[in-house]
Amino acid sequence: MSMRHRLLLDALWPAWDCEEDDRLICRAVYDETHDVKTFLFASPEPRQFIFAPGQFLTFDFPVGEGGQGEGSVNRCYTIASSPTRPHTVAITVKRTSGGSVSNWLHDNIKVGDVVRAIGPMGEFSTWAHPCSKRLFLSGGVGATPLMSHLRRDFDMGEDLDTIVVHCARTPRDILFRHELDLMAHRRQHLQIAHLVESVDGEQGWAGYRGRISRELVEMIAPDYREREIFCCGPPPFMAAVRAILRQGGYDMSRYHEESFDFADLAPAEQAAAPPPPDAGVKVHSVTFKKSGQTIECDENTTILAAARMAGLRLPSSCTKGLCGTCKTLKLSGEVEMAHAGGIRQREIDRGMVLLCCSKPRGEVTVDR
Repeated sequence: MSMRHRLLLDALWPAWDCEEDDRLICRAVYDETHDVKTFLFASPEPRQFIFAPGQFLTFDFPVGEGGQGEGSVNRCYTIASSPTRPHTVAITVKRTSGGSVSNWLHDNIKVGDVVRAIGPMGEFSTWAHPCSKRLFLSGGVGATPLMSHLRRDFDMGEDLDTIVVHCARTPRDILFRHELDLMAHRRQHLQIAHLVESVDGEQGWAGYRGRISRELVEMIAPDYREREIFCCGPPPFMAAVRAILRQGGYDMSRYHEESFDFADLAPAEQAAAPPPPDAGVKVHSVTFKKSGQTIECDENTTILAAARMAGLRLPSSCTKGLCGTCKTLKLSGEVEMAHAGGIRQREIDRGMVLLCCSKPRGEVTVDR
């Protein structure tokens, strides 16, 4: 087969559809830093991955409780690769202390292994928020969705007015350091600023040192108030960024962030409990089979929100029906579920529900 014919066949590959086949085969594993790896996946059949830079996939890993390989755990990971290279998708994962999924990935996933995923989903993309001037702020592995944007721009030959500030603990922790520097070398309007807390391991460090601050933001991007800002990183990092921008009088309607934090409750859940039900609103009992607990939940409140009010800690993340983290089997009863793509139709047909967007329509029992 000639190269021309092979290219034509590749271009005709149909789009990957997780509803038809949600399997992904690991094609490569790369060490990015001492505790970060990139995992490259492809479909078992010739398929193209169609996604916007900044979107994520929700994976179903056979990790089980405590990482023991019994059962499965859902986790969201942003696609780090570019949509301009559609035959594979890549995620970049940092090994974290006590992180059952990240440690399992680092220790177990190898070339040829099969995982399952759904998506892509999410709106953390410049395609959803077009702009002429951008400021990318990232901390640690939060660089991945922004890297997808930058790789796409570079592949397309676009030289957009973009300032990137990436924060890391030490120079050896900087993700994609050499790739970013190469991009900046070849693009006139791309500015890369690496910020480290400590110069351990690189005493000749010539970049910025310290933590993100208003002074540093104003030094690196003095026109930041004119830019659309995209931020991703650990929750404390993003909280610091939001405080800095508000203090500087930034228009927060132009600020966008992405994070998948599975250790804490979602901010919306922490902020306030749902108001008490109005008179005449029906209240139903919801039983959690594994814990043996029963709670009351009115028909206008999601089961997850009612469980939080009752003091139950349940796995959750997005609280919007996107990520699939709160997915569970409904053993009996009926619910009204308004999801946003975090569950497959065949799972719904089997009785699975997302607790974050399911409201009871009678007594309900779930397998939690």
